[in-house]
Amino acid sequence: MRAFRTMAMVVLLALALPGTADARPPGYAGYLFAYFTGEGTPDGEQVYFALSQGNDPLRWQEPSGRPALRSTVGTQGVRDPFVIRSPRGDRFYLIATDLRMYGRDDWEQSWRHGSRSIVVWESADLVRWSAPRLVQVAPETAGNVWAPEAFFDPARGEYVVFWASTIYPATDPDHTTTSYNRIMYATTKDFRTFSAPKPWFDPGHSVIDSTVIRHDGTYYRFSQDDRGPGGGGSTPCGRYITEEKSRVLTSGSYDLVKECIGKDAIVGGEGPLVFRSNTEKRWYLFIDEYGGAGYRPFETTDLASGDWRPVPNAQLPGKPRHGTVLPVTRAEYQRLAAKY
Repeated sequence: MRAFRTMAMVVLLALALPGTADARPPGYAGYLFAYFTGEGTPDGEQVYFALSQGNDPLRWQEPSGRPALRSTVGTQGVRDPFVIRSPRGDRFYLIATDLRMYGRDDWEQSWRHGSRSIVVWESADLVRWSAPRLVQVAPETAGNVWAPEAFFDPARGEYVVFWASTIYPATDPDHTTTSYNRIMYATTKDFRTFSAPKPWFDPGHSVIDSTVIRHDGTYYRFSQDDRGPGGGGSTPCGRYITEEKSRVLTSGSYDLVKECIGKDAIVGGEGPLVFRSNTEKRWYLFIDEYGGAGYRPFETTDLASGDWRPVPNAQLPGKPRHGTVLPVTRAEYQRLAAKY
């Protein structure tokens, strides 16, 4: 009976944690924003933290201006940091793109001959973090690994980690042929050992920056349609966000919910992040207007509708670029406030 109660508690906790499933538990006191700031400064491609003003995800405290985490592995620069809470709630993993573009202007090189690894940190409290480690997740035929994210799949009992990669024929080891980014995935239990990667989302044109949230047993996936200048063709929805849905996380066939999200409000967007309000039935979608002021927030009260409305007058922490917003408990919030 004791073992049954313990397992039941674990299941209930998993159902209540972001990055695992649907419900919103009581006790969250705010949000942690993990992000990078861009390639324009020597320290812009490191991990920065900011805290919301209590449970208001549209008002943020002024960040310290110093990196919270610094990569000393791989390219010694990181972009697109993503942080996830374990289903037991006793561990956090932060993963990021191994890429440093400061002082460079060779994006083609980065997708043909970039890093095939991700950078990983671990923590039990969001304050004390392990040393970074570099873990290869993509095969030799890949040219890059961009914007890794993770979601715990209760059906598998493990994390599904996904990212964008260009893939080249095995007969083209120099990666000289034409390719495009598509979303790949692998599974892991510990962010050290990963399964062989598989294609997840390949619409036949470049797509990047997928992120996932679950509600009422349905997974909602948001991605950037990367078509446009340099993206392999053009489309009215190129450089904007697409929302899809599926009942199975790793399904190869998601149903379209909405295209062109953000088009009426911003000039090109990438790096979508999505999260539910700690206090009400409302979801927020932040889209990185990469050629403008950074993240722009959108909101909806109906996740399945694809109807995202821009939020005016939000006060975000400086100019955050592609990152994550994670709900945190009061104790976690207080520790973070004292540290950062």
